[in-house]
Amino acid sequence: MLTLAGKLRRDDGGKTGRASGASDSTHRVSIRDRLLTKEVAELEANLPSTCKASFPDEDKLHHFQLAVSPDEGYYQSGRFQFEIDVPEAYNMVPPKVRCLTRIWHPNITENGEICLSLLREHSIDGTGWAPTRTLKDVVWGLNSLFTDLLNFDDPLNIDAAEHHLRDKEDFRNKVQEYIKHYAR
Repeated sequence: MLTLAGKLRRDDGGKTGRASGASDSTHRVSIRDRLLTKEVAELEANLPSTCKASFPDEDKLHHFQLAVSPDEGYYQSGRFQFEIDVPEAYNMVPPKVRCLTRIWHPNITENGEICLSLLREHSIDGTGWAPTRTLKDVVWGLNSLFTDLLNFDDPLNIDAAEHHLRDKEDFRNKVQEYIKHYAR
């Protein structure tokens, strides 16, 4: 499905005009891209049913979008788009993730900033990014922000969390209003 694996094979040995065994630094593939080739294949095989990944350019696995369509809870019936950029220093640093859909959520600001511990490069509680984590962990974490990781006690969007504390029914109504206007 994705063409980067074929591109890697071509770049490693199928270039015409290069002497056999010659090293050409312009054709080297980064560690990030080699990791992503394997991780994207694993991710596509193990995506939650509520998620869909899309790659605008299949030769750039380091930049993709994820759509999350929760099937339960406050955000059911919405479709939320995330942009994921994997930096060159991956897997030593986490991917950069931003929510493209305007949302009323305690852990996501209306500007798209996300509070998810595994996306933190340094975390006091030890739940932040580690080189052993993969894109699959990121996707499952984003998906869980709409269910079991929905956290009103440690919010990034304090107004949304306080709104929930004051009036759960009005909070639900505002979430549905946002879904109606921004997440369909």
